Amino acid sequence: MAAGPAGGGRPKGNGPQGLPGISVTGRRAATFCLLLVGALCVQATRVQVFESRDLDRNQANQRLTVERYARPRGDILVGARPVTGSQTTGGRYAYKRTYTDGPTYAAVTGFASQAYGNSQLEGTEDGLLTGTDGRLTGWSLWDAVSRRQNPGGDVYTTIDPAAQQAAMSGLGEQKGAVAAIEPATGRILALASTPTYDPGGFAGSSGADRTAWNRLQADTDQPMLNRALRQTYPPGSTFKVVTAAAALTAGVVTDPGAPTDAPFPYVLPGTATPLVNDNADCDRPGLSLDAAMTASCNSVLGYLGVRTGLSNVVATAEGFGFNDPQLDVPVRPARSNVDTSMDRAQLALSSIGQFDTAATPLVMAMVAAGIANDGTVMRPQLVDKLTRSDGTEVERMKPAVYRRAITPEVAGQVRKLMTDAVEKGTGGNARIAGAVVGGKTGTAQHGVDNSGTPYAWFIAWAKPAGSDAVPPVAVAVVVADSDATDVTGGALAAPVARSVMRAVLGH
Repeated sequence: MAAGPAGGGRPKGNGPQGLPGISVTGRRAATFCLLLVGALCVQATRVQVFESRDLDRNQANQRLTVERYARPRGDILVGARPVTGSQTTGGRYAYKRTYTDGPTYAAVTGFASQAYGNSQLEGTEDGLLTGTDGRLTGWSLWDAVSRRQNPGGDVYTTIDPAAQQAAMSGLGEQKGAVAAIEPATGRILALASTPTYDPGGFAGSSGADRTAWNRLQADTDQPMLNRALRQTYPPGSTFKVVTAAAALTAGVVTDPGAPTDAPFPYVLPGTATPLVNDNADCDRPGLSLDAAMTASCNSVLGYLGVRTGLSNVVATAEGFGFNDPQLDVPVRPARSNVDTSMDRAQLALSSIGQFDTAATPLVMAMVAAGIANDGTVMRPQLVDKLTRSDGTEVERMKPAVYRRAITPEVAGQVRKLMTDAVEKGTGGNARIAGAVVGGKTGTAQHGVDNSGTPYAWFIAWAKPAGSDAVPPVAVAVVVADSDATDVTGGALAAPVARSVMRAVLGH
């Protein structure tokens, strides 16, 4: 039998495709391993890409919490000086927040606690302060792949340290708040709330921190309540500035110095109840708007509010910031309220800052600032700029118009009403030598049958005498509880406003 061709026949050990040295079993094992590698890649992609955010946020995941406190937190600065810091703990969470003069700036900074989270600027700017803000990420590919944490950035506030100190000193032991604004830009110069607290007292997670937190939570004076931003009060007669602006805008009053047809007594429409005054100078008919503002006459302003009409009063109030639920600075304040549905009696009460009308000190400072700035209300802002840890800018805030509440002509007329109230009327305690000051007092009733201690208000603006520039400061002060016997805006709140304005003017 002849032999076949050399090398003919099927080679031993070859697979079906002729791959030498790989058995069927080996090929199956290799295929299975490839499938396992593929499954691992799919799983890793799912976990690291698609589910990473949910896993990062899982409360059982302590890795991010440990990383969060593994390095110093960025600082919050007032002027060029940090009012915050970080210190080592020696524990699992390596660093905790510290505060320089914490009680003075608590209403600005808020708190950052390992156990209780954060608030105020510590909360709204947390991403930048911790270094997790995407704007801090460099161009390094390795940084992106390794997810390296960037150093925390810094927050520069708009606060004027002299104005803040004056606000806190002026309020002292009284329960109350101050908000001061630069009218031309909307920069918040002071934001004070008393009683206050030390945010460094519970910045860690120890038993002492828990004790400090629980003590503050149990305090009936609510020292952690930011009364400048998060508490509303009936504004009382300070709201008459809004009513006067609305009456002048609507043409109900054309000459603030001319007699009006306001009757006395003025009986609330649809009732038998007269709207009483606290000043005997108000108890006569036909008073001019100027005389009524100088003496703070309820009967005249309530009557003019009804004459002006609900829609006009509400529109003017909203131009100054009322009824805006998202007035972020960037911290979100409580919503200041003017009802959009009222009968005429309720409108009369609302026109003198009573009924359901309620405002934060911030919004009442916006009222004074808008009058000072020819009727244009600038958006209030608490942050000047954001920077990286090396000082390079991430973002610089720019002045922005919030709303044009009234015309420059009407604003000029209201400024005259406010200067007369200081020079000749109830706001005399706000006078500053060498300066022009315009203001309005307010004493707001509250409680069951008005049995509560009245809220003492004062809003104002000030500028150097002889200056034609926009006043550099507008302020609102409320004293919510005091042991004083004379609980009026002129007696309690005006001196505090005067101190803040003097600090800004340098007088």
